Amino acid sequence: MSDKKTALSRQAETIIKNLEKRNMEGYYFETAAACTEAVLAAIPSGSIIGWGGSESLKECGLMDAIHGGSYELLDRSNAKSPEEARRIYARTVLADYFFMSSNAITLDGELINIDGNGNRVACLIQGPSNVIVIASMNKIVPDVQSGIGRIRNVACPANAIRLGRNLPCAATGVCHDCFSPECFCCQIVVTRRSMHPGRIKVYLVGEELGY
Repeated sequence: MSDKKTALSRQAETIIKNLEKRNMEGYYFETAAACTEAVLAAIPSGSIIGWGGSESLKECGLMDAIHGGSYELLDRSNAKSPEEARRIYARTVLADYFFMSSNAITLDGELINIDGNGNRVACLIQGPSNVIVIASMNKIVPDVQSGIGRIRNVACPANAIRLGRNLPCAATGVCHDCFSPECFCCQIVVTRRSMHPGRIKVYLVGEELGY
């Protein structure tokens, strides 16, 4: 193992210990493939699964894997109307498992997320029986303020470009703290502790994923 990989592994161990004191479980994997394998092994066949929009979930291979598995998937992208999408979301709140990434995670084990509609952070906070967070170590930050800064100036501009949003950050690559009609920086949520032990499980990956 290289010095860099060893340092990442030891940093992950520190974060996992801090997650534990916040009633969250943590796991570390050197590769995205190993992470995906572990997640699939932990989910019983027939489970009802929902998820929040995430490039990390796609890049690690988890989304392809669950679509090829024997699960009941709650996919709002298949909805044929806003009403149907709303019904699917209502079912997602009661899903067995909810998959998401986290925009940033502090060394002390806090999860930081910025959302538009808020469906992703809503399910993180309450609803699904199990929340599985997959996040690469490039999302680790020293504290909450640096995490918010990272999201606004790294993740959000990239997401704005991906989604084709007419936003200042898409044009300049940095946050303008705007109130544009297309702005998706609407909800800022810091999860400092889970009320329910083990409900939130954080899978840390030693390869870069997402934004």
